[in-house]
Amino acid sequence: MSKKEKKKKKRNPIIDYLAYLVLRTVVVLFHLFPIERNLRTGCWLGKMMWYVISTDIPIINKILKRKHREQIISNLKLAFGDSYSQAELEKIGELSCKHLAVFAIECLFTARLINLSTWKKYITLKNFEPALRVLLENNGAIVLTGHYGSWEVLGYTLATLGFDISAVMRPLDNPYMNNYLVNIRARHGLNLLNKKGAADAMEKIIEQGQLLGFIADQDAGRKGLFVEFFGEQASTYKSIGLIAIETNRPIIIGCARRTSSEKFHYELDVEDIIYPDDWKNQDDELLYITQRYTAAIERMVRKDPTQYLWLHRRWKTRPRQPKRQTTTVSAK
Repeated sequence: MSKKEKKKKKRNPIIDYLAYLVLRTVVVLFHLFPIERNLRTGCWLGKMMWYVISTDIPIINKILKRKHREQIISNLKLAFGDSYSQAELEKIGELSCKHLAVFAIECLFTARLINLSTWKKYITLKNFEPALRVLLENNGAIVLTGHYGSWEVLGYTLATLGFDISAVMRPLDNPYMNNYLVNIRARHGLNLLNKKGAADAMEKIIEQGQLLGFIADQDAGRKGLFVEFFGEQASTYKSIGLIAIETNRPIIIGCARRTSSEKFHYELDVEDIIYPDDWKNQDDELLYITQRYTAAIERMVRKDPTQYLWLHRRWKTRPRQPKRQTTTVSAK
C-alpha cells in the first residue's frame, strides 16, 4: 500500500464534514458583502499570509511544515536569476500571496458573477480572434493554462460563451468539499474530470468536438518529459502532447489575467495556438509540443509575475545526473 493510500484511509469523515460546514458558512458570510469589499479583504489576508510565513516563529514553522516563504523566493531566483534585486523578489512574493488570497475568495463568486448577460462587464478578450475561429469549428481542441491569473475564470467564461469544456483536475482530499465545488461548476456548464484514469474519456471528449482543459505546468515526477521553463529543466506531463498527436487537434494556450486589484475584471489573453501542421515533420513531435506550450506559459507569467503561484513546486523533480564513468586501474 502506498503512502498516499494510507493517508487517505486515515481521514476522519467527521472532521471533513465540519470543514465542509465551515466552508459553506464562509461562503454565506462573503456573499453578504459586495465583491469589491471582499477583494480588499483578500488583499489584507494575502498580506497577513506573507507576514506569517516571513516570521521566524518555531510553532508557525511547525504548523506550516514547509518554509513557504523560502520556497517562493527560491523559485523566483531560479526563474529570474539576477534580473530582480532581493527587495524586488520579496515584493513579487508578497503580491503573489495577495493574488492567491484574492483568487481563493473570487472562486466563491465567479459562478454568480459571470453569466451570459454580464460577462462583458468583467471580461475583456485579447488576441482572441484566431482562437475563436478554432473554437467555432466545433471540431474539438485542447485548452491549456498555468497556475497563473485565474484558471477558474478562464473555464467559466468559455462555458458561459457556450463552448462545451471539460477540465482535468485532481480531486480535493475532502470529499464533501470536492462534491460541493464540482457540482457548482457543473451547474454552470464546466465539467470536471478526475485526472486519474481519465485517458479514454479525454480522447472521446475531443473527438466529440468538445474542449479539453488542462493546467499544464504541474510537476510530472520522474516519468515526465523534461523541458525548459525559465531556462531550467522542468518535468512535464506527456499526456497533453500525446492526446494532441493522437486526435490531431490544435492546442490553445491562454490565461485569464487580472487587470485590477480593486475590481473583479480580467482579460482573456491567448498566447499561442499550436496547430497539427506545426508539429508534423518535427524530429520529436512530443518534445516540440511540450516545449512550445511550456514556453507560452512562461511568456504569460513574465507579463505579470505577481499573478503566478510561486508557492507551487514546479521544479520539484530534477533531471537525473548522468552516471560517472569509472576507470579501473590494475596494479602493476
